[in-house]
Amino acid sequence: MTVVNSARRGAWRTMTSGPLEMLIRTGFVGYGLLHIAVGWLAVEIALGRSHEEGSQSGAFQTLAGRPFGRFLLIAVVVGLAAMALWQLLLAAVGHRDELGAARTFERVASVSRVVVYAALAWTSRQVLAGSPTSSAQQQQQATAGVLAHPAGRWLVALAGLVVAAIGVGMLIYGAKRKFEKKLMTGRMRHNTRLTAVRLGQAGYIAKGVAFGIVGLLLIDAAVTLDPNKSRGLDAALRTVVAQPFGAFLLILVAVGFVAFGVYCFFQARYRKVTR
Repeated sequence: MTVVNSARRGAWRTMTSGPLEMLIRTGFVGYGLLHIAVGWLAVEIALGRSHEEGSQSGAFQTLAGRPFGRFLLIAVVVGLAAMALWQLLLAAVGHRDELGAARTFERVASVSRVVVYAALAWTSRQVLAGSPTSSAQQQQQATAGVLAHPAGRWLVALAGLVVAAIGVGMLIYGAKRKFEKKLMTGRMRHNTRLTAVRLGQAGYIAKGVAFGIVGLLLIDAAVTLDPNKSRGLDAALRTVVAQPFGAFLLILVAVGFVAFGVYCFFQARYRKVTR
């Protein structure tokens, strides 16, 4: 037990260290820029002017094409890697303000965030290295590989249900303002807090809608045995624009993604990172 306790103490010291906290807060800025870029691409798709993939890789390529884009991507890679490490440490020794099943749920959620942040860091690194990969194509190929197995249809359908459930969870999480407890609201002025909450609500609801559509497309791919229907966020955005009043609806989703991006800037300053 001494070795285990020593490891836990070391993990806690690492998580609460000043340098790591600074990198985590930098990561939130990069995460915000990513969502703003996705929102921009969604508007371009809505207006029929997009030549980029409406996905994370497309968003990173958009950032790379801006002034000081290479510098931004370096900061994003480092920040997202720090956020992945942070969530890994939270999964191991964090979420101490939660008890019982609530703490277990938060720790499991942190593990899933490790995967998300690490994957985004890798994607941004690939763009930085000049060898970008298509997020949509990767998901399509992964879906095709799973569908090739005897139980593949059921596995893809199950994955679709999980992703759709995450989308519904995000929507509820945002609508009920459950994210607010993770902010240092005591340090915020009333107007600042109100602005951050409204941005967070709009952002989580928009992301919930996008995740829900991605999940439904996965289920559709399983039912029809067509992996072309499973292309992640890019397919979700293009599915929205293909609906009646789709351009208007997609612009609303885009505004939500931009709102979440700006909310991330508030998180960079006010997020609790050592709980």
